[in-house]
Amino acid sequence: MGSRKRRFGRVRKLPSGRYQARYRGPDGLDHPAPTTFRSERDADRFLSLVEADITSGRWLNPDAGRTSVAEWTEQWFASASSGWKAKTRHTYRSVLDRLVLPQLGRVQLAVLRPIAVNRWVADLSERWSPSQVRQAYRLLAQIMTAAVDNSMIPASPCRKVRLPRLPEADPRILTVEQVDQIAGNCVLGDRVLVLLLAYAGLRIGEALPLRRRHVQVAESRIVVADAVSELPGGPVIDTPKNHQRRELAVPAFVVRLLKQHLATLPDDPDTFVFPGRQRQTSDRQQSYHGFRRRFLRAVTAAGLEDVTPHDLRATHASWVADSHGVLVAARRLGHANASVTTRHYARAIDQRDDEVARHLDKVNRTRSGTQRARKPRKAEK
Repeated sequence: MGSRKRRFGRVRKLPSGRYQARYRGPDGLDHPAPTTFRSERDADRFLSLVEADITSGRWLNPDAGRTSVAEWTEQWFASASSGWKAKTRHTYRSVLDRLVLPQLGRVQLAVLRPIAVNRWVADLSERWSPSQVRQAYRLLAQIMTAAVDNSMIPASPCRKVRLPRLPEADPRILTVEQVDQIAGNCVLGDRVLVLLLAYAGLRIGEALPLRRRHVQVAESRIVVADAVSELPGGPVIDTPKNHQRRELAVPAFVVRLLKQHLATLPDDPDTFVFPGRQRQTSDRQQSYHGFRRRFLRAVTAAGLEDVTPHDLRATHASWVADSHGVLVAARRLGHANASVTTRHYARAIDQRDDEVARHLDKVNRTRSGTQRARKPRKAEK
């Protein structure tokens, strides 16, 4: 059947009596309408809408939406992962393969709707922890946002989705005496490591790869320049979280113990301060798992329980926030935003709440007494 040329696109009548519309998109390719039309007027109306979308920049390649979630995810991962740390790349890959792609991988981008994402989140919530479900959803949201940015779909399906609530678990904040008890049950190297976690606020992944060149004994300072991640293929040393290199002042008593410990190690700038224990050599840092086992034994020997190495970092944050404010604590912990420090680490020191109440009571009494003293007496008759 013949077709009539138009200012934009073409419409032709099919042998069936219906009408087909075609147009050339901004990509230079010829695109048929996704369906045929009962009348020529309906076909013209479709072309007018497409022309308006192209003119306003809202046009989307109809073929792009037919791409599956799995296909687009692989494109996104290959592009985005180039700037990630090894641990981030491993974690995201694991979340995608376990939680996202098995259920959503075959779905076309254009077909995925918020109701399907809600159902997926609900299904995950029955089998996985709230933190893993939220991580999977955030990852899918990034992927869908990238699809919108690349004109694959008009809007992300990750919106108005109800996520499981995270259980509120406060970190264990230790007293100075409790930290001393734990450290006292450790050999010299582990004792120094425990004290650095508690009195410098290091992440365990920042403390383990410390080398001699990072320790400035004379200035009582250490430089946090590296971080180690334990991955299936072995430990990987990279820059610290958020790429934040920082220098930290360390208490003198910790430096004295650190100096004693360094005297037992080779005098080489590249020597690890906490070397692997099996070979008794300095060519590799010790593993987190080995230290954690010894740490838990020291915790038990101190008569404590439910204390992890990470609690020492939270303890440091609370001590510093209490004495010098949250901003100082955030800087020592390597946080760009102090809200992270208060949300995940720093907690009020025990007894401080009672002290605040007594102080406010004293302020009230002082103010009331001042007001009574200033109250004028009635004139005598």
